[in-house]
Amino acid sequence: MEKLIYLDHAATSWPKPPAVGEAMMNALELAGANPGRGSHRMAVQASRVLFETRKGLATLFGIKNPNDIVFGSNTTEALNLAIQGVLRDGDHVIATMAEHNSVRRPLEFLRRQGGIEVDYVPVTSSGIMDLEKMEQMFRENTRLIVCTHSSNLLGSIMPIEEIAQLCRKYQALLLVDAAQSAGVMPVDVGRLGIDLLAFPGHKGLLGPQGTGGLYIAPELDVQPLLHGGTGSQSEAVEQPKVRPDRYEAGTPNTIGIAGLGAGVKHVLAMTPTIIYKHEWELSQHMMDGLSSIKGIQMLGPDIGQPRTGLVSFIIEGYDSAQLAFQLDRNYGIAVRSGFHCTPLAHEAAGTTATGAVRASVGYNSTHEEVDELIRAITELTVKK
Repeated sequence: MEKLIYLDHAATSWPKPPAVGEAMMNALELAGANPGRGSHRMAVQASRVLFETRKGLATLFGIKNPNDIVFGSNTTEALNLAIQGVLRDGDHVIATMAEHNSVRRPLEFLRRQGGIEVDYVPVTSSGIMDLEKMEQMFRENTRLIVCTHSSNLLGSIMPIEEIAQLCRKYQALLLVDAAQSAGVMPVDVGRLGIDLLAFPGHKGLLGPQGTGGLYIAPELDVQPLLHGGTGSQSEAVEQPKVRPDRYEAGTPNTIGIAGLGAGVKHVLAMTPTIIYKHEWELSQHMMDGLSSIKGIQMLGPDIGQPRTGLVSFIIEGYDSAQLAFQLDRNYGIAVRSGFHCTPLAHEAAGTTATGAVRASVGYNSTHEEVDELIRAITELTVKK
């Protein structure tokens, strides 16, 4: 493959640490049996792969019991499990305009069934949410607050700890979408007051695609999304109560989870604090360089303010999809264009007619790569 400057880490991280692929091959060769479905040594080894990865995630997220972590195929599945497993007819939900479709669509599906009510807290064009407006939306039947930790379009970071305090005040549950924060920001569920945490394995945790999961606070009884074989309590008609079996029906992705475990080890060694600092510095460098380009409008918090490692922008008179295509075709730079599965955030940013280009850095991105992006966009806009 020709040289690629990869600036699409908000979609999925790449390349993965070498240990990720090595762990997956080892699991395929040495732990290829079905975990929990036998007592022979390879089945036990497969079960050990899953548990070791749970332990690493528990360390990363400040979770006391690793069995409160449920594996799934991605953040979307985890969010659906949480939303559909917690809400009942008559419940009221508060979300924000920064939410991804993985939150909005399940909520709107349940609303169309006539079962729940939903309100969305406005955010500013920079992605900042007003806590007072959120508090005004609470009702007696407010059951759940769903909030992204960081917008995948604007890069803004939500005040999760303060939102959790409102949840305690009004006896509501807090579900956090950590798609853009897991692995790239410190996340401690106890300190932040999070009841449910949905996370991807393939982004900041550096694992392969097809992995992710959900933390469920020990006192919660979330209804399973899937029902079927668990390898335990097979004589029972219903899903077992024991975790994580209750939420992991069917054969798990042991190979992928082995890779996720290696990715988590890499993150723990680097630490999310160091990763965030690195990505923030690169985002500031990018914003500083892009600011000199005529007609550019950058979305999200101003330079110098907290944000995750992505910068979305539009350029007057330039189609976002065309710009992303030319960056790829002529410069070998991978970015994301379009609406990023978050139409409400585009509505807040005023970009529903244009979409936007999003450049997102990762743990292995460099200042030189950011410079190449700035140079390429400068050339393209001058030519136009």
